[in-house]
Order: sequence, then structure tokens, then C-alpha cells
Amino acid sequence: MKTKFLMLCAGLLAVVAFPQRASAQGAGDAKTLYDANCKKCHGVRGVPAKAMKTKFEKIAAFDSAFVGKHSVDSIAKVLAKGKGEDMKSFKDKMTPAQLAAVAQYVHDLALKKAEP
Repeated sequence: MKTKFLMLCAGLLAVVAFPQRASAQGAGDAKTLYDANCKKCHGVRGVPAKAMKTKFEKIAAFDSAFVGKHSVDSIAKVLAKGKGEDMKSFKDKMTPAQLAAVAQYVHDLALKKAEP
């Protein structure tokens, strides 16, 4: 358990300490991982389809309100732990670095929507 936690912290530290390097390295990978694991529920651009909103009332849309409440670190934690019965954990499907890259990608999706 400690090892997984330390690996997650190391991955997040890499994203925070070296954001350009981490995002350049993981940008394509993060999109691929997002498409494979997140897109079905959260949509291509972070906006869940109506069917998903009906099925999961609390599903997050990645918008400016979402970014205001969630840091990259908190997104990575949700990816690693899951969220109740509605969202499974991805810690067994992705490495800590991949979790951090997808968290950054999700955060960036929300920021792109906020831009004029």
C-alpha cells in the first residue's frame, strides 16, 4: 500500500515539478488513455451524454466549475480510488504516472472550455 502511494506521489510530483516535460511526454498517451477509459461516460470533450447524465445523476462535466473545485491532484486521487459505485478505480489499469497524465488531461479539457 505504501509503495503504491509513494509511486502515485512521485508521478504527481513529476507533473507538478516538470509540467512541460510531463505533459509533452504524456499528452498523446493521456488522450489515448482518456479515450479508452473515460470517454464512454464523460464524453470526448468532458461533457457526458444525456444518457449518462440520466444513468449517473452526479456524473462530472469537465468545465470551469469543475476546475474551480478540483485540482489535478484531486482528480488523480479519484482516478486511483474511484467514486462510490458509480466510478470504478483505475489504479489496476494505469500506472501512477498515467493516472497523473490523465488527471492533467481532464483538467486541461476543462480549461480549454473556459477559454474564449
